[in-house]
Formats: sequence, structure tokens, C-alpha cells
Amino acid sequence: MALSLGVDTGGTYTDAVLIRDERDVIASAKSLTTRADLAIGVGKAIKSVLAQADVSADQVTLASLSTTLATNALVEGQGGRVALIYIGFREQDLDKHGLSDALKGDPALVIAGGHSHAGSEKAPLDVAALEAFIDANSGISGYAVAAQFATRNPAHELEAARIITERTGVPVTCSHQLSAKLNGPKRAVTAVLNARLIGMIDRLIGRAQDTLVDLGITAPMMVVRGDGALMSAEQARERPIETILSGPAASIVGACWLTDTENALVSDIGGTTTDVALIKDGKPAIDPAGARVGGFRTMVEAVAMRTSGLGGDSQVHVVTEGLTGGVFLGPRRVVPVSLIASEAPDVVHGVLDAQLHSPTPGEHDARFARVVPGIPVDGVGEREAVLIERLGDRVVPLDQVLRTRMEHGALGRLVDRGIVQVSGVTPSDASHVLGRLDSWDRSAAEKALELFSRKRVGTGDRISATPQAMAQIIVDQLTEQTALTLLETAFAEEAEDFGVSPEQLARHVLLQKGLSNHRGLLALDASLNVDVVGLGASAPSYYPAVGERLRCNMILPEHAGVANAVGAVVGRVTFRRSGTVTSPSEGKYRVHLDSGPQDFTESDAALTLLETVLRQEAEGAAKAAGAADIRVLVERDIRTARIEARDVFVEGMLTVEASGRPRVAVG
Repeated sequence: MALSLGVDTGGTYTDAVLIRDERDVIASAKSLTTRADLAIGVGKAIKSVLAQADVSADQVTLASLSTTLATNALVEGQGGRVALIYIGFREQDLDKHGLSDALKGDPALVIAGGHSHAGSEKAPLDVAALEAFIDANSGISGYAVAAQFATRNPAHELEAARIITERTGVPVTCSHQLSAKLNGPKRAVTAVLNARLIGMIDRLIGRAQDTLVDLGITAPMMVVRGDGALMSAEQARERPIETILSGPAASIVGACWLTDTENALVSDIGGTTTDVALIKDGKPAIDPAGARVGGFRTMVEAVAMRTSGLGGDSQVHVVTEGLTGGVFLGPRRVVPVSLIASEAPDVVHGVLDAQLHSPTPGEHDARFARVVPGIPVDGVGEREAVLIERLGDRVVPLDQVLRTRMEHGALGRLVDRGIVQVSGVTPSDASHVLGRLDSWDRSAAEKALELFSRKRVGTGDRISATPQAMAQIIVDQLTEQTALTLLETAFAEEAEDFGVSPEQLARHVLLQKGLSNHRGLLALDASLNVDVVGLGASAPSYYPAVGERLRCNMILPEHAGVANAVGAVVGRVTFRRSGTVTSPSEGKYRVHLDSGPQDFTESDAALTLLETVLRQEAEGAAKAAGAADIRVLVERDIRTARIEARDVFVEGMLTVEASGRPRVAVG
């Protein structure tokens, strides 16, 4: 009997499942994600499923991990302090292509170097400037290196990486190792995000592996990529950017396995994000433009998915402008008041009671902060250091943490780094008040929503009369924002182009009236013309109302709450490697390899060499990940031009895919 263990580490919960012989889910469990030490939550979830199934740890033949932590980090702007080495580009390119946004104030160096489209050196690498920059910057957790046309010749990226490694020992991400496609600025963004995630994902995988060993599980550990395929833990540590959308991709794979659905939208609600993707002909589509998450378009192959900062733990913002007011949710995740109260009841209830006795609502009512132990604080500024000292190791009300307006920015930077967590009102708190959830401290949630309901709108009236009414407003807003996310995805995937952005179409007055079955001089009807598979622990609580709003069939499968952990172990190991042959002059065919360009006089010879190299790389990566029975597919895209009645070779792009099921351990 083969027993596969799937684990998903999310922003709020860590899920675990045991699947027997790749057919049946025999046990599932949830445990709170413990960010200070991820191994605690992982260990609790695994112990629980082993106990439920009444099996010993040594019977597990395969372990696989998916995680939303990389996705959540990019959505919330978190991660380590990085530096970008930008070779052969212009200084203004940093702002022009969104690199400044990706860097978030972290240092960057623009230096001479880089290559031409044909792979020849454009200018020598400015080594002196690079070494001076390295010596002048401390507290860097990872370097990103991007050189002009590095996919045509990576020599300068490799040399810069060598210098950085020798002088610092810090991990280095080279852009050409993440994608074989052109578009240097986009590769640079991808490299920056990869460098930012390295420390976080390395800690997660390391602690997960430690936990497996401590429990007596000797099976190999796999990690889910953003396209739903599997790779080894060691490969994930080197290229953590490939785990963005890992958890959501695992959910899509899990949804296909759980429902046998051929065509549907899959909507997975977690604590931090809602992820929506289309299943067509039984398979999730891959985004040809690269994964987009947290406002950044990357060059990472991933499931075509819309990720929004909307989840059960999204921060609730009260809107007091206008005559009626309202709320909106996200994109930042906060710790629910009901959860932090269950961990520090005396402090939280004491503060909430005092705020309820105040005659006027406060700006920071029902909000708290705490330092996350074990997170490196290297490189924080003076104001940030003051806040860390002020917090100490306690849960502190936010109005005691922030004493000046300038400290708001410092707190935001600490949250971005994952050093500090903020607590506030969330949909999870609203669900506790409405009796839909009973996991944490309902009394604290009621007090927090009473504080929110006292806020005044433009008429001077309270935004709601009771905590229960406030909770319903929050849940209704979650329904509305979820429906909009589904509509945006549907419009984005429509074969017909309506000439307007999906975001505008989803909010168009005629569509909204149609969904409400408008009857006047016009009869307007609209609905989502595809089933929706609702996933996530809170899906049964929230998604029936979403189905009603969109007038569609809502499927809530058994084990929907752990679909991501299911998908972690039912996928395949798959690796793709791509490369290019160009023709810089008539009769010359250049193969662009990591070792440098090689020229041939025949196109077939050049293409044959490229295919051989790519096949070796793809098969080697699949074998290194533990794949068995590997199948290889080769795709050629040869571009020619018609000149003087003959076809002339312009460029050839080859993609080799190697895939197989992971090899299970034999006891």
C-alpha cells in the first residue's frame, strides 16, 4: 500500500492529508500556521492525520508540500532586504519598468556591461563599481543580477554572481536562470522577487524537512510549483520564485482530482487571498504571459490565475464617507481579533473593554500589534527599531504603539518584512459573531465589531446598530468582492474581446442590473455560464451566497478545505527547458547556451545541439526531483522569412518537457 502525505502551509492554517494508493483520502487535518516556527504547525497537522489513519510514520512513501507563503508575501509586500545589480541598462529603466516598486526602497546598482541581441559583449563589466557597491551595503539577504540580453549570453551575470558570492556568501539569483525569454526588465523583476523570497522559503522547507525527520518519515519531500507540477525540496530552495501560486496551483490540481470537473471556474478562499482559475477540458490553463501576483508580472510559468488580497483574515476597513458608509476588505492580511484574544485573552479583553467605555470611537480601536519572534531585524531603520523596542515580546494595542504620524510608515515597513504582525477585525471575526465559526474567542469578536459599529457615517448615524448587523455587512462585502473576482476572471478568459478591461466589465451597471434580474422597460438577465468549484475551509460558509449572486451552480466538494494538500501529492514532476537559435548573419546559426554562444553553418546542426542540451537539462532536473518513467516532449517554433522566393531561417525556439510521477520510497 502506497501512502502519500500532502501538506499545505497557508497564511492561517497548515493542512495535511493522507492518500492511499493515489485513490482515496483516508485522513485530513488542520493546524494553525505558526509563523514564528513553521515546524510546530506542520508537525501538529501531520501527527493528527497519522493518528486518524492509525498508521506509523515509516509507512509514508511520499511527502509533498505546497505553500501560499510566497504568494502571500508578494501580495502583502513582504520578504527580505535585497539588492539588484542591473547590468547594461539605463538608470531611468528602474522606474520605467516597475523595478523601483519591486525593490521597495532596497538598493540597486546600474553598471556598464551586458551583451547584444546576437550575444556579443556590448561593454566590459564594471567590476570596480560592483565591488564598491557590495562593500557599501550590509544587511542584504539576497542579490538579484540581471544583465542586458543575458539569455543570449549570461557571461556578465555569472561573473557578477561569482564576485558577490565570494565577497558576501549571500544567495544570488541570476535572471537567465529563471527564464530563457527576452525582456530584461521583466526578468529583473522576477529575479528581485526570487531573491526576496529565498530566506522565507528556505526556512519553511528546512523546518518542514526537520519535522518529517523528527516524526520518523523518511520518504522524499517534494514541493509544488506555480504550474501545479512537483519539484524536489532542494530545487525549490534554489528557485523559490517558482513556488509563487504553489498553494493555489495545488488547489486547482486537487479540485480536478476531487470533482472530475472538465470545465469550471475554481475559487479558493484562504486566510490572505482568493485565487480564481479556469479548468478547461480537465486541465488548468498556464498563463503564457507569466504569473501575475502582488501587482507584478513575472516570467514564471504558472496556472493562469487571478489572485486578489481577499480572504477570511483580510483587514476590514470602515468607510464613513457618504450617507450610508460601508466597508471594504483587504488586501493586507491581519491576525483576527478573535484569534489574538485566544492567545492573549487578558490583554485583548482589557483593551477592548476600555475602548468600549470611551465616549468616542478611536482611530485604532480593536487593533493590536506584536513582534514575530525569530525573524531577522538586520538593516531596520531608527524609527523601526524604536517600535520593536516599544512592542517587546507583548501584544500591545496599536494606539500605544503609534505616537506620531511618521511612525505609521515605520510600522508598515516592519509588517512588510514580516517582523511585526498587526491584528484587526476580519471576516473570520464576523463569522464568529454570526455563529458560522467557533474556532477562537467569539466574545472578543463581538466586542471588536461593537466598536466598529459605533463609527459614524455622513448623516451622523452609527454605521450599524449591533455587532451582528456589522458582521452581516462584512460578510455581504466578502460575497460582493468574491463575485467581482469571479466575473473578472470570466471576462479575462472569454474568447470574445469586449474591448473593455475585465475589471470595468465586471462592475458595469448593465451587468450588475442583469445579475439582479432587472425588470423595467428593459428586461435584463445575466449569470455566470459555468460551474464554480468552491475551495477553502470557509467556502461552505461564504460561497453559497456567491453562487446565488452570480446565479450559477456552486460545487462544494468533500475535502474542499484541504484541496491544496490533496493537490500537493497527486501532481506530476514536470520540468521545461527552453532555448533559442538565431541567425546573426547569412549562413551562420548561433545556439545560445549557458556556457556561451556556439556557431554552426547549418541550422539543423544548431537545432540538434540545442535539443540535446535542453533534453539533458530537463531530464536531469526531473531525475534530480525523483521522477520515474520520464516522458519527454519537444516543441519547435521555427520562424522564417520569405526573401527572393525562398524561406530564410530567422530564429528557432525549442522547448523540451520531461515529466513523470515521483518515485515513492520502498520500505
